[in-house]
Amino acid sequence: MSGGRASEGPGCITWWGFSPARDLLSTGPVRHERNVNILLVGSGDPRHILKTISSLRDEESLHVWVIENSMELVARQLLLLYLALMPKESMGTNEKTEVFLEVFGNGEIRSQTEETLRHAASQLSLAVTETVETATHPCLNTTLLKFKERDELARIFKLWIQPRPSLSSSTCAAPILMSKVWDYRVRQHLGTCYDCKKERFDWDLIMKLHEKECGVINKQQYARWRERGLAFEMREGAYQITNQSLLSSRVFSQRGDKVAVRGYWGDIVSSPYLSFGIETDDKSLLKTQNGQHIKTAQDISIATVQELFQSLSSRRGCPTTSQSVAETGEPSPSPEADPKSVTINDLMRLSGVSVTFLPMDSLNKLPEKQKYSHFFNTIYFSASCAHQLGPMMRQIAAPDAVLVVELAKYILDLNKEQEAGFAKKVASMALEAGFEPWREGQSDDVHAVFIPQRK
Repeated sequence: MSGGRASEGPGCITWWGFSPARDLLSTGPVRHERNVNILLVGSGDPRHILKTISSLRDEESLHVWVIENSMELVARQLLLLYLALMPKESMGTNEKTEVFLEVFGNGEIRSQTEETLRHAASQLSLAVTETVETATHPCLNTTLLKFKERDELARIFKLWIQPRPSLSSSTCAAPILMSKVWDYRVRQHLGTCYDCKKERFDWDLIMKLHEKECGVINKQQYARWRERGLAFEMREGAYQITNQSLLSSRVFSQRGDKVAVRGYWGDIVSSPYLSFGIETDDKSLLKTQNGQHIKTAQDISIATVQELFQSLSSRRGCPTTSQSVAETGEPSPSPEADPKSVTINDLMRLSGVSVTFLPMDSLNKLPEKQKYSHFFNTIYFSASCAHQLGPMMRQIAAPDAVLVVELAKYILDLNKEQEAGFAKKVASMALEAGFEPWREGQSDDVHAVFIPQRK
């Protein structure tokens, strides 16, 4: 038995989801068309947003409304959307994919990636502190947040922007080293099994993830992530600068006082590969040879994110292939183009697409507002926020709405009984809220899908 804490595995902040990206327009009995409103509660990252945009038809419009349970998650969602919307002229698709995945799943990043992150944070800080009623960018809309929440966002972005202190500096606080805070979490999680951690990593991969059809997650890559927090290592370079966007504060009780400790408090077991790296429509990426997958979860993540980014460019009206300027009139990304000169106004604007962030406490207040009465075509709850599912959902759900709830399949520290118990509890809460299972007995074990009860 381990002397550690199994509950420490998933962490207390959801930097990435515990399920693959889903096209939420096509989840359920009918595809919602025309003007679609989707509410995401605690999704943690923009995977579902990007996947859903990629399936949009020309005549359709999509408005995504996002509620998170911490402003640190809102800040990171904004950062990842900012990177996804970088125009090709300043950052080609390949480079953008690498930078996005590096920021998404690496505890430590390269110096040039850190410069891009800091520039993005400075632009986002300017946007959230502007006292305007109209969003600076339709996919980065924070105008409905409370003033104190926008102030908190500005504070978080400032932490990301501040320069690293030099060795001779005496004015700056000592930087947080990801290697130390990551190792602290691993020790807390494994306890007395820490000395045989490599064997524990292998066990979690082979007996848990591979048993859950995640065979594409490669042993070497998974072990590297479990050891160092480094999921995506795609090119030569030193990955040694702490990824500030993965740091957050956690409150502990010390001798009766509440103390906020800044560190890494996210997932250290399931991995960032789940979001983009275990499912793909390109079956050639899932081929096996002698029982082993030829491609890895990193390969699939790269291919998936590249495809999503090409869809974004297409929505903007850019070509999705490497056609010449003469053919398209669209300039190719220049090697001299500098991502650090991009402003929010330069980001791609996607036809008919907007993303709005709502206040953290707004879920129970939406039913009180006439605007949101029977408003949302799809409502999505993450596993970490499923407990917030309540009867008020019917008031804000459209008559033909779909309710999607992430299940606990990929929360590896739960056993099969706990996983099944979670699914049963979700079904019970959905029924109490006025929803019934869609295609009972046929839904997958990753998400539970419900529709309004028939009268």
